[in-house]
Amino acid sequence: MSRQLIPNPDKFEDPVARTTVTSFRVIDAMAGRESVGVSELADELSLQSGTIHKHLTTLERLGYVVKENRRYRLSVRFMELGGGVRARMKLYKVAHKPLKKLAEATGKVASIMIKEGTRGVYLVRIRDEVEPKTELFEGEHVPLPATAGGKAILAYLPEEERDAILDNYEMTDYTESTITDKDALRDELQSVRDDRLAHDMGEFNPERHCIAGPITDADRNAIGAVTISGPADRMRTESSEYDYPSIVGSTASSIRGKVIQ
Repeated sequence: MSRQLIPNPDKFEDPVARTTVTSFRVIDAMAGRESVGVSELADELSLQSGTIHKHLTTLERLGYVVKENRRYRLSVRFMELGGGVRARMKLYKVAHKPLKKLAEATGKVASIMIKEGTRGVYLVRIRDEVEPKTELFEGEHVPLPATAGGKAILAYLPEEERDAILDNYEMTDYTESTITDKDALRDELQSVRDDRLAHDMGEFNPERHCIAGPITDADRNAIGAVTISGPADRMRTESSEYDYPSIVGSTASSIRGKVIQ
């Protein structure tokens, strides 16, 4: 599945530290790979090999990149940083137990999604033993408008914040089912707000369906979303057997109660 990579420094509207952007472009391009060579990164990022080597060497000396047999990989130092940030978040602290029960009750992947910037990120993902592994992992960033969790969050953001995200969002057809019309998307978000339930019927991954409910604060603004996802065929055939909307909604309410205590 394609990832949204950090753009060239020239693409930013405001002044940025070009060297910092380039270092993070290198890091971003290395994500999801076991290892990579200098020439591969140079070709992918349209940079000189010497530039890539300089950034990799600096990151290696700082402990964020490991060199093995003339190839490079990201170090687990990033796990330390992200894990430390997550561990201090109240939503993470209170969500794990209810989410585990949700995964066990449905036999699906149960997740908590939060908003970071203009994208959604999976804070926690718990997979029931019968559910096959997926391409998305904890920490993965995804487009808000093309995912059930993202739509649940968007629907419960303050109107000004939601409009700012949608006005600047580039409509992308990730699959044949992706909503690519902003008016249609706004109509769906209104329905999500009315029902407190969002669906992703293969809009980001054609082989998976997802259902989500918003987690809101005391002012009814979104702080995250509870989601369950599974293979599209199973989600369709089992929808009449399991009351997924009710289970997801009750889990979201339970977590909300713990967050706002």
